[in-house]
Amino acid sequence: MSRIFFDNAATTPLDPEVLTAMTEVMAKNYGNPSSIHSEGRTARALIEQARKTVANTLNCSIGEIFFTSGGTEANNMALKNSVRDLGVTRIISSPLEHHCVLHSLDSIRETGNASVEMVRIDEKGSVDLEDLKTRLAASDEKTLVSLMHSNNEIGNLLPLDTVAAICEEAGAYFHCDTVQTMGYFPIDLDVTNVSFLSGSAHKFYGPKGIGFVYICNDNIIKPYLDGGAQERNMRGGTENIYGIVGLAKALEKAVTEREARAEKISSLKTHFIEKITTTYPDVTINGDSINSHFKVLSVSFPESPRGELLLMNLDLHGVSASGGSACSSGIDVGSHVIGHLSPDSKRHTVRFSFSHLNSLEEVDAVVEKLGGML
Repeated sequence: MSRIFFDNAATTPLDPEVLTAMTEVMAKNYGNPSSIHSEGRTARALIEQARKTVANTLNCSIGEIFFTSGGTEANNMALKNSVRDLGVTRIISSPLEHHCVLHSLDSIRETGNASVEMVRIDEKGSVDLEDLKTRLAASDEKTLVSLMHSNNEIGNLLPLDTVAAICEEAGAYFHCDTVQTMGYFPIDLDVTNVSFLSGSAHKFYGPKGIGFVYICNDNIIKPYLDGGAQERNMRGGTENIYGIVGLAKALEKAVTEREARAEKISSLKTHFIEKITTTYPDVTINGDSINSHFKVLSVSFPESPRGELLLMNLDLHGVSASGGSACSSGIDVGSHVIGHLSPDSKRHTVRFSFSHLNSLEEVDAVVEKLGGML
């Protein structure tokens, strides 16, 4: 059997149809979209059609979508610009956010321009909504709430509509990192009041190095990257045309096939949980196994001398998985999420994340291979 890729929360394979759309643009559309001649206008049209695709998916205005280099830039832009341009002096977030959010908050805190508070997290890793309400009610400061839609390590889902309503009632801005859920769950921004939202193409079978940020029209912020007038004066730099086209194609396909993909991936996750917990009774599942993303599964293995080598052995046996977020320059530093939830635990965590391209046979093979590693 060929290698088994169970690390789809880190990235996903590039869809062949997306690759075709991108290479066609690479070969035929070399104009600079800021140029006024025919080649430039053709390139501009491709970008605006892609913007329309994203806006239609989220049910928002095309003027509220801005292409970025990925989710990290989008999240940095939302957080730092809300302080710089909107007068936010307090941010409420969680200790389980992605590092691009946590490190951005560190930078903001160091400037002294805004304070940062962490909402309480329950024992399963979910946000305590009552604590969020209490914190919002405790101050009249201009506040931004930054919480991710799905945790990238344990999969827990935030009740997006509920949190949006809580923030709206309190008069707070709401930034949501939707990098893990974009294309997997429907989001209607005409119904759900979100101030900022982020997406990244490589999480839904598109190319790396391209993403987008949604900025509600009510929020007037200045460019994050200074330069030319690209992206409606919001982001300087010549646009990544084939990346943008690839993002739109991947998102369009993800939405069209969303229900079928969700059903397939959910069946894989359910089968994996049943198989591994039955075969190895000492194995447990981290996070909320019910209210979670259907593609993410964090598995806790009992302490053992061989546990430290579990990821390496899986790799040697042709299985790709991870110990935490894949954003630490290739170094397995463990999971800050699990470290927060179980600070004294010596158990070993592996995150398996699934795709509609995976199979039940692959699940069975991985569970079997684990038998020789525990």
